Amino acid sequence: MTDVVADTAAAVAAAGARVIEPRKIAGGFSWPECPRWHDGILWFSDMYTATLKTVDAEGNVAVVVDATGRRAGTEVPIVLGGFGWLPDGRLIVTSMHEKLVLVHGGNGPDDLEVLADLSAFSQAAINDMVVDAEGRAYVTQLGFDLFAGEEPVPSPIIVVEPDGSAHTADEVGPLLCANGIAISSDGTKVYTAEVMAQKLTVIDRAADGSLSNPRLFASCPFLPDGIGLDEEGGVWAAMPGSGYVARFTEEGMTDAIPVPLENGVASACLLGGPDRTTLYMTVGVEVFDFDKSAREALGTIWVADVSSHGGDTRP
Repeated sequence: MTDVVADTAAAVAAAGARVIEPRKIAGGFSWPECPRWHDGILWFSDMYTATLKTVDAEGNVAVVVDATGRRAGTEVPIVLGGFGWLPDGRLIVTSMHEKLVLVHGGNGPDDLEVLADLSAFSQAAINDMVVDAEGRAYVTQLGFDLFAGEEPVPSPIIVVEPDGSAHTADEVGPLLCANGIAISSDGTKVYTAEVMAQKLTVIDRAADGSLSNPRLFASCPFLPDGIGLDEEGGVWAAMPGSGYVARFTEEGMTDAIPVPLENGVASACLLGGPDRTTLYMTVGVEVFDFDKSAREALGTIWVADVSSHGGDTRP
């Protein structure tokens, strides 16, 4: 791991990237992931407690979705991943190991029903998700059992239509462990992090929501995970285990935020705040032992001011 940190630091220096120092704003989480900025507040998945939470500017934390009741009668881990909102305001979220997209009805944190069963399209856990303006969800998947040490296998993005029907994005083809995923503010492009390929991929998106023409956006010095977009066309990517979150354009790395490994590993990032110029970063410590992660609650949320690049213009 030390070599990875040293190699990434060398890549930051070689790129001439601007280095921005972060600060911690909240803690006490299992494995925080999938940050979202919605209705003026940060939302995120506290994965191994099977909850979605919010944290406000003062660091106050609230549980807004609670899927722990789904643990009864099943040996499948209940882990909430990527989430977003439908046009009618309802929240949808991936239950990763159940291979389900759940919809939250709004009548209490545990008001959850199945919107789509994706088990026919996924060999292993589903992962992150982004929802377009029409309520169509693009779901990434691991494609292999990371937690059992399996070798990476390419797998497709899964598309869930507003009526709950699902299919794979066959025009894009299989990707190598697609993870973080985001849609450009004009809706014409989808970006995703291909973790095991160490690259960010950009995909064309048509008016009907169909995807095509996947291609390299930027290579990363280490495994990219969760991503966030800015209005200048940059993609911010967390690189767990490297000690950095970095911003990339098609010309390469432009900015880097050091997150020392003694604090954990940065897993995802997203622009938020009143002007969408604050980069929020989720940082976790234990990803493989779910119970230990929940019990020790060492996960944290960090922020950095990235106002020189403008905000994220999406609602």
